[in-house]
Amino acid sequence: MKSLPFLIAATIALVSATPPGIPPLSTAQTALSSLPIRKTTTTSTPGYDRALFPHWKTHSGPCNTREYVLVRDGTNVLTNATTCGATAGTWLSPYDNKTWTRVSDVDIDHMVPLSNAWASGADTWSTKQREGFANDVEGPQLWVVTDNVNQAKGDKSPDLWRPEVEGFWCVYAKSWVAVKRKWALSVTEAEKSALEGMMGGCREGGGGNGTTEGGGAVGSGAGRGLMGPGWGMLVSVWFVLHLGEVLG
Repeated sequence: MKSLPFLIAATIALVSATPPGIPPLSTAQTALSSLPIRKTTTTSTPGYDRALFPHWKTHSGPCNTREYVLVRDGTNVLTNATTCGATAGTWLSPYDNKTWTRVSDVDIDHMVPLSNAWASGADTWSTKQREGFANDVEGPQLWVVTDNVNQAKGDKSPDLWRPEVEGFWCVYAKSWVAVKRKWALSVTEAEKSALEGMMGGCREGGGGNGTTEGGGAVGSGAGRGLMGPGWGMLVSVWFVLHLGEVLG
């Protein structure tokens, strides 16, 4: 028989943090309709170089942006006091619903890839603006995901790639739009159509493709489910109140 602390910890562990700034569906749809459309006949990005987007800058103390996101979106993350590097923890990748306990198995994904941003308007930005974009922790731009899934995504837009977990498409599309809107970036017709289709499957407030109206944690129902931080607390309280009945 497992102890009460273990049961509560196991319940809370089902909840995974998500980046801030994921908009409600109606806000994302309105934002998408206002994004400028760019004509393109090629997927190449002339002049692009990843070095033009300085990333993983210092966030606070010895911690850079990557290390900050690993702690922000992980569970029970332990870090090296000197380097701030994660030494232990658990991370749930919403793109494929896989859980990892080794930091080497995860990457930090830029929701809108740097090269896509370059082709969408960042080619006219200053280096300081591009650095801000590459290290944006105020919006839904940086996500902890399975490393090989991130590599498979590469610099592809939603018309060319989307997460294998269909239940995450709604949040993925809303996050993509939020980033493009915040940074005044354009979309292609194909990109816009794909985003409209992905948001067409949203069921705000619950349901099979569920999200929460405020953009909380979502999933396909295996592991992540529809629970945001509030749900985790409520379920934990339920365990405390009803554990006696279960064990009795």
